[in-house]
Amino acid sequence: MIYMDNAATSWPKPESVYRAVLNCMKRYGANPGRSGHKMAIEAGKILLHTREMLCQLFSIDNPFQMIFTLNATESLNLAIKGCTKPGDHIITTTMEHNSVVRPLKELEKYDIKTTYVKADSQGRIDPDDIKKAIRTNTRLIVTTHASNVTGTLVPVDEIGKIAREYGILYLIDAAQTAGIIPIDLSKLPVDMMAMPGHKGLLGPQGTGVLYIAPHVKLKPLKEGGTGSQSENLYQPEFAPDRYESGTQNTPGIAGLGAGISYILQKSQKKLLSHIIRLEKFFLEAVSHIPGIKIYGPTNMDERIGAISINIKDFDSAYIANLLDERYDIATRGAIHCAPLAHQTIGTLKQGTVRFSPGIFNTMDEVVECIRALEQLSRLK
Repeated sequence: MIYMDNAATSWPKPESVYRAVLNCMKRYGANPGRSGHKMAIEAGKILLHTREMLCQLFSIDNPFQMIFTLNATESLNLAIKGCTKPGDHIITTTMEHNSVVRPLKELEKYDIKTTYVKADSQGRIDPDDIKKAIRTNTRLIVTTHASNVTGTLVPVDEIGKIAREYGILYLIDAAQTAGIIPIDLSKLPVDMMAMPGHKGLLGPQGTGVLYIAPHVKLKPLKEGGTGSQSENLYQPEFAPDRYESGTQNTPGIAGLGAGISYILQKSQKKLLSHIIRLEKFFLEAVSHIPGIKIYGPTNMDERIGAISINIKDFDSAYIANLLDERYDIATRGAIHCAPLAHQTIGTLKQGTVRFSPGIFNTMDEVVECIRALEQLSRLK
């Protein structure tokens, strides 16, 4: 199998990730922070260790600003619903995943309005359009960092500066960039950043993180057991306990910590350079195949990760199935849980075939993908 679906979940994982998960379950798979015995203490230590790895990767000092969630979707829901109230206004873009759009649609029931800033046909966002959409009651700006459809990078630094200027909270969805592109949260003007553990951070599924800046306090999505202040009938006020009710996915978080350690050891810049090399070669080669259309920027300074294409007028899911069945190449076809993005680039009906190489893909595999597309381009 040639796996080109890393935008959905990175695979394979480093061997250290598998070992960390198994080691946790066999040696100290108890409830962290709930008991005083050795296993529970060890479980608590691994949670702190993973928070510290996140701090190292994203250049912040306080590990308790990193909140563990089930996935980026839960992180986004906590951030969006936790900072807004009836009468507020939110600004987002037409390139967002449903993990952003659906919570916003739900909030419309509670008199929280949203403005959708339209991207151009390549998925690019003009920060001036964000600025023009600001109202007196704008509470939050939320944008993706890179589109999961076109790979188009959003100018988050410029948008963050606008948010700071107007005193508006800024949340970025880093589902396609966390662990892949270097992000310095000590300098980037964002207030919250949602990320999955199972994509660029190389952890297992069922892990996610929400970075919350020190000045931001959110309403929790849920209340319950935290292991702290157990005599108190009310939810603790301090982070991370305020946001982390219930038993944590300790084996998954152990694996996440191992994935982040791998990135730090191997050098994030070197890993990114490898991905860019594969993407650049793929884009250049595919651009010369008759009948294939590429969506999004081809300039590598404007994109990362997801590469969407179509072959003539063929349904994208049909092409993705052929790639799987005939060539043993794993891609993703159709709408990618981002209908507004497809509407923006004109592919809502056809969808796109998405290739997303990762750090363990090779140039030989990319060449095989190109050969498969050359053959499929002759379909009638």
